[in-house]
Amino acid sequence: MKPISEVHAADPGLAVVEVAACDDETAFAVQELLAERRATATADTTSRAPGEPGVRLRCYLDVRQELGS
Repeated sequence: MKPISEVHAADPGLAVVEVAACDDETAFAVQELLAERRATATADTTSRAPGEPGVRLRCYLDVRQELGS
């Protein structure tokens, strides 16, 4: 994965979340749970690192904006 950009965590309330999971389905399920509660810039794909188990997914949250209760 590329390094985290300063702009994604420049202000209080902005967060970068990296998910490590055994498969795509699990990683996207975690992302969906986050997106149900907070404004989220979601990922369309996961990545795999050679020699490392599972997949990685990165999404961006704005915890200042709660979507539901």
